[in-house]
Parts: sequence; structure tokens; C-alpha cells
Amino acid sequence: MKGYDFEGPALELGALVRDDGAADPSERVRVPVRMMNRHGLVAGATGTGKTKTLQLMAEQLAGQGVPVFLADVKGDLSGLASPGAPGDRIARRAADVGQDWAPEGCVTEFFSLGGVGEGIPLRATMSAFGPTLLSRVLELNETQESSLGLIFYFADTNGLPLLDLKDLIAVIRYLTETPEALSGIGGLSASTAGVILRALVNFQAQGAEAFFGEPEFDVRDLLRTTPDGRGVISILELPAVQDRPQLFSTFLMWLLADLFETLPEVGDPDKPSLVFFFDEAHLLFGDASKAFLRSITQTVRLIRSKGVGVFFVTQTPKDVPADVLAQLGARVQHALRAFTPQDAKALKATVSTFPASSYDLERLLTELGIGEAVVTVLSETGAPTPVAWTRLRAPRSLMAPSAPAVVRGAIAASPLLPKYGTAVDRQSAYEILAARLARQQEPAKEAPVRPPVGRSADGPADRPAKTPPRQSALEEMLASKEFRSLARTAATAIGREITRSIFGTARRRR
Repeated sequence: MKGYDFEGPALELGALVRDDGAADPSERVRVPVRMMNRHGLVAGATGTGKTKTLQLMAEQLAGQGVPVFLADVKGDLSGLASPGAPGDRIARRAADVGQDWAPEGCVTEFFSLGGVGEGIPLRATMSAFGPTLLSRVLELNETQESSLGLIFYFADTNGLPLLDLKDLIAVIRYLTETPEALSGIGGLSASTAGVILRALVNFQAQGAEAFFGEPEFDVRDLLRTTPDGRGVISILELPAVQDRPQLFSTFLMWLLADLFETLPEVGDPDKPSLVFFFDEAHLLFGDASKAFLRSITQTVRLIRSKGVGVFFVTQTPKDVPADVLAQLGARVQHALRAFTPQDAKALKATVSTFPASSYDLERLLTELGIGEAVVTVLSETGAPTPVAWTRLRAPRSLMAPSAPAVVRGAIAASPLLPKYGTAVDRQSAYEILAARLARQQEPAKEAPVRPPVGRSADGPADRPAKTPPRQSALEEMLASKEFRSLARTAATAIGREITRSIFGTARRRR
């Protein structure tokens, strides 16, 4: 068996392991950088080295000038910002695989969801997040999801910007109190509106209010490089919200869909524009609706042409839907356990997804050591390479969390902090509808006294004066000053709806 030694820039994963269990430094296992936008999977049981593999790939991509985005669910990837600590174990691993190891940190940005925890606040407007992804977070059924889509449509087409949670709640309450506003485009039952409102209130109680609003994050800020040509690694710190897995996994999906909408077509570049890592990917797909899975599959299939590579990091390939798995070109499979009948079934299913090889993969995958993996990637011609038992290199950055002072220093020095550090609450649906309600509750002016209807002393009975018909709530809204001032916002609604129907999101144009 031979390693993969390609022409051109490549990631150095490690050295091929011979049948006797010894690594052969002369047989290198590499991944062409230009193939990193063909997506991939890093899988394996807990404690087998998946996080260190992610770290190894991220720092090498950054060194090749490729920006990287990854989510730090457990809080142990901040070590990318600090040089590694030399030691006997690292020295032995480096000698074993023929690595010229030296400590080196990476240029790193730290983000947090809405400022919950340490990091530059990363926010999205409610309109940009969209009804499909929001339905996923709220665990709505298909009927409720359809109704939520109608609510978003009404807000978009009637000049009611949905920027945060209170905007969406205000629009739903308005529609339940004024059902005629939806005349001609559908209806919203009181029971469905109640379910959605209760879900939103619970969502708000979990602290989600901080995640929606302005300034909205511009995903192009993930594509930065340093003056010396290194890619910037963006880490979304998630330990503060790790008890809300659907929230952060769906937020990551919004980022990916927004990247697809924002970035231009680049075809097949020499290196990716960005590589995006989904850690704990099983949290993204668990109990997902058909619409949500369809949007993920479409996004992963199409975003390659935007120069974005997507890597899923999880325990077993079965955590990733088959349609998504079929789009993945690289595979780094760490050890699997087979302690239960379910584990044994998962092991057989995993083996069946590999190309044919001379290895007894069912046995090998249960015997791999920490920091070892079975690897298959795409060659420079796009053909799958043979399966290779690989002993992986050690990351050059710190394989432990960085000191809090290092993280705080990186945040304080970030050029993005002035742009996103302070929340903005401008006039939106909540304020517009509140002002309209206040006007409606003003005391009516006294009308002039009219003579009683009846026969006057001089002639026939007076006819009742005709009164102009009362405007409907929708007509009042269309005639309001607020609606006219927001006409430009409404003009972009059709474009946003087309994108939302495909990806479940709509980006508010800046």
C-alpha cells in the first residue's frame, strides 16, 4: 500500500502505517488543497482524536492562505490561537511520522452567538434567518412551518421589517387580532398562531433574543487573510449555549446558506475561498424535517461552485443523511467501538461505504489507536484514492484551550469589534405596529350633533346621511406614512422569497 503524494499544495495528514503497525515516514498521506472544496467527513468514537484532526487540518489550511470557520462546542479549539507546547509525546509522534514539528499559533478570531459568552457578537436578523430554519429550531410540524412562512411573507410584502424576536411576535399577534389582513393570500388559525407564539416565548426565555437583531453579521468577514497571506481562522465559541444544540447547529446552517447567496460563482479554483467545519454534526441532523434536510442537501451540493468546502465532524457516518454523505469527497475515519448490537450494525454500515481495499476494515476500525485513522480522499483528477491506514501528524498549535488572557486579547484587538460589538435596535415591525395601535386607541373627536331622523315640521322625513365606508386594517396600513417610507424594503421581498424557497433563508440586502 502506498501513501498519497500529489503535485502542488497539499495538506500533510500523516504517514502510512504498515501491516506490522509501524509508520513509514517515506509514504506520506496528503490531501490536495484544491480538492478541499469537495467536502468531507471526519468521524470516530469519542476520544479517538477527531478534534485534533480538525485542528491539524484547520491550521494547515490557514497556512496555505485558506480562511477557515469552525464551531467550538466543547471549548477546546481556542488552542489554535497559541503555539503548541513541546513534549516527549509530540517529539515521538513527529519522529514516527517524519514531521518537522515546531510550535506555531494561528491568526484567530473568536465569535459568540449574540454576545452570549466571550467573542465578537454574531447576529442575524429574523428575516435573514427565515421561516424554514426557524421552524427547525422551534420544532414546528409542516402545517405550522407553512403558516410561519405565510407570516414572513406578509411582513415582507407589507413593509414590516422582522429584525428580532419581538418583531415576529408583534406581527403574529397583529394577524390574530386582524385576520382580514391575510385576505386573498391565505389564513392563520388561532390555534396554529398560539403554538408558534408559545414556542417563540419559550425560545425567548432561553436567551435567544440576543441572537437576533442588528448589526447583522456579514459572512464576507469570514473570508479574510493576513497581510502575509495566511488565512484567518474564525472560531464560534459555543460552550455557553451547548445545552441548546438545535439553536447553534441551525445557526451554522444559516451561515452556510448565507454564504451560498452572497459569494460569487468561482468554478473550480486552485484553493477554496473558505472551509467550513460542522463539529458535532449529529446535532444538526437529528429529528430534522424533510424541508430542512432538503435545504442542507441542496446547499452542500451547490456551494462547491462558490469555492466553499464543508466538512462534517461526528461519531459515525450514519449521523449524516445519505444524500449529504454522497456529496463528500474526503474521509478521515477514526476508530469505532462495537460494544452493542447497534454499534456492530453501525460498524458494518460504515465499512460498506468505503472503496474496496486490501484491509479487513471491520477489524481495523476497532483496533485503530488514538491519532490513527483510515483515510480516503480525492486525487487531483477527482478520482477516489485507495484506503490508507494513517498515523496522523501532531498539530503545531496548542492541543488544549488557550489561556483566557489570549482569547480576550484577540477579541479586543479584532478589527471586527467596532463593527459588531454594539447592538442596534432601529424601527421595525414591533415599533410600527405599536404606533398604529396607539393611534387606533386615541379618543375619537366629538362628531357634530345631527338632527334626529324623522319628519320635520316643514316636510317629509330626513334621509340618513351617507357615511363613507370604514377602511379595513389592511387599507389603513397601506395608506400609512410608515408603509410609504418602507416601500424600498418591500420592493426586495420577491427576491428574498425565491432564495428562501430554495434554502430556507433570505438575506436582507445591505
